[in-house]
Amino acid sequence: MAFAPDRPSARVHDHLGWPFFEDRHRQLARELDAWAAQHVPADHPHDVDAACRSLVRALGDAGWLTHAVGGRAYGGAVDVIDTRAICLIRETLARYSGLADFAFAMQGLGSGAITLAGTDAQKARWLPRVARGEAIAAFALSEPDAGSDVAALACEAREEGDHVVLEGEKTWISNGGIADVYVVFARSEPAEAKGSKGISAYVVEAGTPGFEIAERIDVIAPHPLARLRFRHCRIPAAQRLGQRGEGFKIAMRTLDVFRTSVAAAALGFARRALEEALQRATTRRMFGQTLADFQLTQARLAQMATTVDSAALLTYRAAWQRDQGRAVTREAAMAKMVATEGAQQVIDAAVQIWGGLGVVSGIPVESLYREIRALRIYEGATEVQQLIIARELLKDVRA
Repeated sequence: MAFAPDRPSARVHDHLGWPFFEDRHRQLARELDAWAAQHVPADHPHDVDAACRSLVRALGDAGWLTHAVGGRAYGGAVDVIDTRAICLIRETLARYSGLADFAFAMQGLGSGAITLAGTDAQKARWLPRVARGEAIAAFALSEPDAGSDVAALACEAREEGDHVVLEGEKTWISNGGIADVYVVFARSEPAEAKGSKGISAYVVEAGTPGFEIAERIDVIAPHPLARLRFRHCRIPAAQRLGQRGEGFKIAMRTLDVFRTSVAAAALGFARRALEEALQRATTRRMFGQTLADFQLTQARLAQMATTVDSAALLTYRAAWQRDQGRAVTREAAMAKMVATEGAQQVIDAAVQIWGGLGVVSGIPVESLYREIRALRIYEGATEVQQLIIARELLKDVRA
C-alpha cells in the first residue's frame, strides 16, 4: 500500500496534546508527517524489493531510522529506544504507506537483538549501517513448525571450535531475500535442553556459504518475505549475541520493545480509513443528499471514530508506561489486540462506505483492507494476546 492522503483530517494530530507525550514527541510527529507527504511514493510499486530498499535508504538519509536503533554511539537517536517515538513514527508512516511503515519497523525489529544483547564490537559493526539505511536487517525466528510456539524451534546451531554451524529452516521472514544482516535464533543445545532453554541468537550476513533463500513468499499485502535454509552454514562463534542459551530471552525482549509499535501501525491504518470514509461520505450524493446525511452512516462513523480513539489511548498508555521503565506485558498485549482488531473493523466499515469502489484494486481502502490483515497475526496473534492478558490477570490474583 502506498498513497498520499488527499485530505488529511484537521484533527489527525489531536492526540499529540495528550499527557503521554513530551514536546519532542509532538515535534517529531509533525516533522515526519510533513516529510512523508513529500517523500513517500504515492504509487503502487511493481518491484516491491526495489521499493523497499529505496524507502529504507530514504528513511536513513532523513534520519528517521536513528529512532529504530538504540545507542548514540552506534547511530541511534537516543541511548535507549524511545517507545513513544517509534510508535508515532509507525503510526504516521502507516497513514501514508504500509510499505514505508514496514521498512522502518523491520530496521528496528531486525537489529533489535543486536541493540539489546550485542557486544560493543557487534554494535559498532552493524548498527550504524542499519541506522543510515545502508544495510537492511531481518529478524529470523519463525519456522515451519514454530510460530507462536517459539519453544518448538528445530533449527540447530552446532559448535565446532571457534565456529558455529547452522542447520535448518526459517520461514515467514520479513525482509527475507533483500536483507544484508539476519538475526537467527537456533537451538544450540538440542540434546541437553528442551522447550525455550538452549536457544541462542546469531548474526548471519547475506552471502554466507550454506545460507540461501529457499523460497520467496507472496502475500496479499506485498512486502519482502521468504523462507530461509541453512545447510552447514558456518559462521564465527563471535557472531553469537549474548550468552549461549539466552536466545529465547533475547527474542522476547526484542518483541517486547516493538509489540506496542504494531498497535501504532494498526492505528495509522485505521486513521487513514476513517479519513477516507469521511471524505467519501461527505461527497458521495445519493437520493438527493450526501451519504453522510443518513443516520446509519453517522452511526457507523461515530463507531469508527470511537474505536480509533480507544486504540490510541491503549497504544500510547503502553508506550508511555514502557518508557517509564514499568512492566508492560499486559498493557502491550491489550494495545496490540484492540488496535489490530479495531483497525480491521474500521477499515471494513470504510470499504462498505465506499461501496463498489471500495473493492477496486489500488483504491486506498482496498489497499488498507489487505494491509491490516497480517497485523492481527504477526508478533503474536490476537488469540495469543488474549492468553497473555488472562495469564497476567490470573498471576496478580494468585499472588
